[in-house]
Amino acid sequence: MNAVVTQEERRTVDSRVVLGIVAVAVLLSSLDLFIVNVALPRIAEDFSGARISGLSWVLNAYAIVYAALLVPAGRLGDRNGHKMTFLTGLGVFVLGSALCAVAPNTGALVAFRVAQAAGAALLTPSSLGLLLAATPAERRATAVRLWVAFGGLGAALGPVLGGLLVELHWRWVFLVNVPLGIIALVVGLRLLPRPAGTGGPLPDGVGALSLIASVGSLILAVVKGQDWGWGSAGVLGAIAATLVFAAVFVISSRRHHSPVVDPGLLRVPNFTVVLANSLLFNFAFAGMLLSAVLWMQNVWGWSALKTGLGIAPGPLVVPVVAIAAGPFIARVGVGRVLALGGLAFAAGTIWWAQAVALHANYASGLLAGMLLTGLGVGLTLPTGTAAGTSGLPPQQFATGSAVLTMARQLGMAVGVAVLVAVLGSPLGGPATLDAFRHGWYVIAGASVAAGVLGLVVRMPKPAITTG
Repeated sequence: MNAVVTQEERRTVDSRVVLGIVAVAVLLSSLDLFIVNVALPRIAEDFSGARISGLSWVLNAYAIVYAALLVPAGRLGDRNGHKMTFLTGLGVFVLGSALCAVAPNTGALVAFRVAQAAGAALLTPSSLGLLLAATPAERRATAVRLWVAFGGLGAALGPVLGGLLVELHWRWVFLVNVPLGIIALVVGLRLLPRPAGTGGPLPDGVGALSLIASVGSLILAVVKGQDWGWGSAGVLGAIAATLVFAAVFVISSRRHHSPVVDPGLLRVPNFTVVLANSLLFNFAFAGMLLSAVLWMQNVWGWSALKTGLGIAPGPLVVPVVAIAAGPFIARVGVGRVLALGGLAFAAGTIWWAQAVALHANYASGLLAGMLLTGLGVGLTLPTGTAAGTSGLPPQQFATGSAVLTMARQLGMAVGVAVLVAVLGSPLGGPATLDAFRHGWYVIAGASVAAGVLGLVVRMPKPAITTG
């Protein structure tokens, strides 16, 4: 009996160590999705002659490469072992950050952002794979909620920290990753467990390349649709390429003995429903976040730092709710919590549609809606991720989490594109308010749909393997 207790205590300590190490990496990669936006105007000033349209690829290249590489990176982590994949990804991310900080021009900065994105794609699914492998089955849902909570903290700190660092110099936006990343690397090399990979043959190369190409083409079409025109040759060509590469991926996956994504993954309890919920909810989340930034900066005329501080209360709610929600989920069930999260988020944007005014009325207008959306995110994202991964067998931890993360990225890209299309180019204050109201109602509709989908989710018993 004592031996069993000792082993359990050792596993508990290991899981806490793993959580601490991977949390740093997840926080850094999450920060990078939100922190760079506020630096673009200063980068344009420093790179004399650089246009914002060209600098937009500093954001777009990261989003495209990150989303496209997630699933192949997760599959490699499952095959080769999560520790080495995670540390390799973290090393590439830190190196890419350092290179971004010394980039001499726009082209170099975009290239180094691609390296950053590749590192983030490697470390993200493997970080969750490490955490799940090190955590006893009965505590995995709590561990996943904490993992997601650190991503929410990155969303909260990103705009604020970005605004502060830009006051020093825009290069600090990238340099901040380097010391924290190096510490996580050194500690991770010594303390992270080394769960064995599945080994076996390399995953389907044609399937991996076609998946990367299809996801990359789709994200390209979505993020550039407004700039290039939805009927332009570039966008239509990207959509056509998406369909062709997706077809190649499906055919190759059915025929290959080691597919990148095992079709059986879609039969894991809750996985497909959580996938759809994640797409819809992150569509709403990205649209909400962009609409708040645009409103505070373009309509109220706030600075980047003041806007970041205005956004922060919502994301700061996320880790608090994620950590505290465990007993509530156990009492009412996963499905009802997901539904409540979707409704709370929708209530936040509906509040904005009713209460926000052209003059700056933050306390009575934006703040309450921001807190409601934070409540919705805290209830939905950690709970959905936990439900979607709880039925995964250990040999598919990283791949499954990568598919869910890719769905989030796709949902966010589409949400931004749809919001921009709904807003259009209104002339005058009343027309601008009407346009944003329409956008907030669309966001609320997507969030409600996500909540309705969530009602059917039930937390399954954790997968048990033998051997």
